[in-house]
Amino acid sequence: MVSVSAVLGIALIALGMVLTPGPNMIYLISRSVTQGRRAGLISLAGIGAGFLVYLGATAAGIATLFAVVPAAYTAIKLAGAVYLLWLAWKTVRPGARTAFEPSALPVDAPLRLFSMGLVTSLLNPKIAILYVSLLPQFVDPARGSIAAQGFFLGLTQIVVALTVNGMIVLSAGAIAAFLGRRPFWARVQRYLMGAALTGFALRIVTDRTRALALP
Repeated sequence: MVSVSAVLGIALIALGMVLTPGPNMIYLISRSVTQGRRAGLISLAGIGAGFLVYLGATAAGIATLFAVVPAAYTAIKLAGAVYLLWLAWKTVRPGARTAFEPSALPVDAPLRLFSMGLVTSLLNPKIAILYVSLLPQFVDPARGSIAAQGFFLGLTQIVVALTVNGMIVLSAGAIAAFLGRRPFWARVQRYLMGAALTGFALRIVTDRTRALALP
């Protein structure tokens, strides 16, 4: 139903975005360094719940959106490319900081940790742009249900994001200490992510795929 290239494409974009400093990463790292791995994992569960909310909304509305307003495809697509370029610049600009320089946070109860993770995920513009603008470009109407393809690709994003974020939570303290002692590698991490995001943005701009329509 979904092509291997589509799965790999959305997985690479998800990987690039999850490794780029943003609200989710900063919150998870800060919470994990301040309150420990358990707190980080509870927060991650809340973030995962936010992903599921976006996934459900996308699977339910993606076909209707582009069938009724085909011109929206181009506008949203370009908005996604611009946003990726902005993220790339934010990552490599002079004076940019790595996400592993978190600020201290107060100790919170598990329910609040989950709730804050959920809210952080729902209000994260990176996730909104990914589901509204980037994910639809990997859907091929010729391969069957658009909603089903969007759902499967969304699950791919969730698996990648939760896996990488889980690894970050478990190793946040060690990574923060490593990068704190080695500013060169902190800069390398930033430039690699900036280059990856720029590449994704250029791919989107040069893509000639037409607006989606109901099969």
